Amino acid sequence: MTPSLLMAVLASGFIYGITPGPGVLAVFGIGAARGRRAGAGFLCGHLLGDVIWCSTALIAIVGAREIGSTAFDVLGVLSGLYLFWLGLRAIRTQRASADQPQGAARQPFWHGIIFGLTNPKAYPVAVATFTALLSSRAELLEWSMLPWLIFLSFIGGLLAYAILIGIVGARRVRSMYQRHELLITRLCGVMFIGFAVNALAHALPGLVTNKA
Repeated sequence: MTPSLLMAVLASGFIYGITPGPGVLAVFGIGAARGRRAGAGFLCGHLLGDVIWCSTALIAIVGAREIGSTAFDVLGVLSGLYLFWLGLRAIRTQRASADQPQGAARQPFWHGIIFGLTNPKAYPVAVATFTALLSSRAELLEWSMLPWLIFLSFIGGLLAYAILIGIVGARRVRSMYQRHELLITRLCGVMFIGFAVNALAHALPGLVTNKA
C-alpha cells in the first residue's frame, strides 16, 4: 500500500465518522441527556455498524466489476424507508419529561449497536465517501488488501469518535441542546426525511433498471 492510499483510507474513515447525520445527532441528544459516558457508550456500539458499512463500501469498490448492484440498491431502499419513519417520528415528537429519560439513553451501548446496523445514512454516505477518495486509486486495490483497508478505515473512525466524545461532554453544548431540544429534534426530522428522499432517489432507479 502506498502512503497516499493509506492516508486516503484513513481520511475516508474519519470523514465518514464525523460527518453530521442521524448517528452524530443521536449521540448529541444522548450526551445532553446523560453526559459524555452515555454518549461514548452509544458510539462504541455504533462502531460495529460503521465497520460493517465501511467494509461493504470497500468491497463494492474493490469488486465493482464482479459484484452486482441489486443487493446494494435494496439496502438503500430499506435505509431510506427507515429514515423517513425516523423523520416523521421526530417531527411529531413532544417535549419529554425530565423524569423520563429517552429510551436511547437507558441502554446507550445496545441502542448504538442497533442504530449503527440500521443507520439510514450509513450505506449511501459510506459508498460516496470511500468512492470519492479512493476511485482515483482503484487500480491499486486488491482483495488481499481488504483486511488492511477495513482496519485503516476503523482507525479513522475512532479518531472521529474521539473528537465527538470530547465535544458532546462540553457543558455549553449540553446546555444549548437541552434548551432547544424540541426545536432541534423537529429540524432533524425534516433533515432525516430529506436524507430518505435522497436515498430512495438513488436506489429505486437501479432496482427498476435491474428488474427491466
